[in-house]
Amino acid sequence: MHSLKNMEWLERYRDMIPDFEGFREVQSQALPSTCRINTLKIDKRSLLDRFCESGIDYQSFAWYPLGLKLNLEGPGKLVENLLGYIHIQEELSMLPPLLLDPQPGELILDLCASPGSKTCQISQMMKNQGRVIANEPSLGRVAPLRSNCDRLGVMNVAITRYDGRRFPSRPVQFDRVLVDAPCSSEGRERRGPGVLCKSSSKRSMDLHRLQVDLLRSAIRLVKPGGIVVYSTCTYAPEENELVVEKVLDLARLEEISIPGLAACPGITGWSGKDLNRELCKTARYYPHLNDTGGFFVARLVKKQEHL
Repeated sequence: MHSLKNMEWLERYRDMIPDFEGFREVQSQALPSTCRINTLKIDKRSLLDRFCESGIDYQSFAWYPLGLKLNLEGPGKLVENLLGYIHIQEELSMLPPLLLDPQPGELILDLCASPGSKTCQISQMMKNQGRVIANEPSLGRVAPLRSNCDRLGVMNVAITRYDGRRFPSRPVQFDRVLVDAPCSSEGRERRGPGVLCKSSSKRSMDLHRLQVDLLRSAIRLVKPGGIVVYSTCTYAPEENELVVEKVLDLARLEEISIPGLAACPGITGWSGKDLNRELCKTARYYPHLNDTGGFFVARLVKKQEHL
């Protein structure tokens, strides 16, 4: 059951979220089990044949050909997961790497990498060609990052442990940088109640300062014309649009549109204040529109004049 405090906190989003009652109702519904097919170890047809032979019921995502919904409990126990043929991953967690669009041979930075779901997806998209720097400052979080890389057959990842705000500049700048930022994680409430109990304006503003510094660092590290993707799994504008707005002197936004995935444009006003109109190019994903968690993403291109 969700507490009254949880519902009271969500009320701040009533005018921002379409079909707000539907949004509130879905919070108490369990999140579907989903996975990504890992083509570093198996092709899609072979994996689906294995599932059919085992009687595993699945549905393909409408928007991503390597994503599957699994109609079973405990998908992490599947032998296909243990072998690295699939990776259990929340549906919208697969979105930021697709927007980053890494190419084989490029130099990529995942600034906040653990537990490595997006890092490994990036490497998969690069076909293990090029180099991915997976940065994780917390020693305790390096183990799951390394474990996932090993299980999934990732060969082009190097792990670093810098504070992302002070990641050292390199003689060669990165082609693309992903900032899947630490956040209040309100969009993860369907995984199990309790996340919203920790939400507060103070917490979001404390995270805001960290997130702005991480995003500015990412833009510093990417080459002119390079891509930076910023993402969170929270609804708080303080951690989303208000963060991105702080870097629009350094980078321009590109509009996000994913066929088959329902999105709402980023907001351009909050708490009685107008925000930069360009923020409508960011995207918000709500759980009741796609039967997922909640997510926010922005795709930025570093301006040429900031060398």
